[in-house]
Amino acid sequence: MSERPSSSTPRGDGGPSWPLPGPALSRIALTLALVATGLILVFTVGTNRDEEPNAEGAAPPPQPTSRSRPQPTVPAQATPAPVDRPSQSDEDELDEWSRKIEHATGIPARAAAAYGRAEMWLRGDRPECHLSWSTLAAIGQVESRHGAAGGEPGIGVDGVPATPIIGPPLDGSRGRAQVRDTDRGEVDGDATWDRAVGPMRFLPAQWQRWGKRATGDGRAADPQDIDDAALTAARLLCAEDRDLATAKGWWKAVGGFRGPVTSGGADEYAGRIADQAEVYAGQASG
Repeated sequence: MSERPSSSTPRGDGGPSWPLPGPALSRIALTLALVATGLILVFTVGTNRDEEPNAEGAAPPPQPTSRSRPQPTVPAQATPAPVDRPSQSDEDELDEWSRKIEHATGIPARAAAAYGRAEMWLRGDRPECHLSWSTLAAIGQVESRHGAAGGEPGIGVDGVPATPIIGPPLDGSRGRAQVRDTDRGEVDGDATWDRAVGPMRFLPAQWQRWGKRATGDGRAADPQDIDDAALTAARLLCAEDRDLATAKGWWKAVGGFRGPVTSGGADEYAGRIADQAEVYAGQASG
């Protein structure tokens, strides 16, 4: 009786190891090839999707995970600023209010007073807009940390940052939007490309159209002045008869403020402002 061929490598259990038949080896090889092909397709599709450029030619930023907003909503209204009294001084009342806001939220009192004053004025001029100071404060935080981007000590008593805040040129590099000069350098000092300026970071064309002096001293509006910047932002947000108490009005106003030239687009920008405005509203009422 003939002996079966044995493998030169012993099995783990001490028994003989038999060579696999040809068909079995073929099936195993085919299975491994299919698995490898599937993995290659998965990694290839995932890589291509992550590298799709956005409208500005840069890879899209990571999506925010702090908040899911399938249907846009309006941030909660913050505790209102004092009532505007055109016929008498309300400076003391505004100063007291701004100090309370600083204690509750960390917003410097000087900046809080500018946001509160802008709400007070728009409450009289455009009551149907329903603008809250917390929306202005959220923009100020996202854009310049309430003027701290101009260096220490931030916004001074005169309402101006220690160093003028002028953003990088919007020349299309490093993921930035491309916006050629619109003001001949009069607002931003750059006659080739536009730059965002001031604690609220206005584009020159926005400032030239909406810029407003907050004090009646006869001087020109200054985008570096927090009072002028806050009032101008309020006017821009309330333009076109917008009602910021509605989701449609709020998101259109805030998304159009600087969203078109940010890497994530208008909705992503408005979402960041909404999140911050909610935080400030909660802190101020707490």
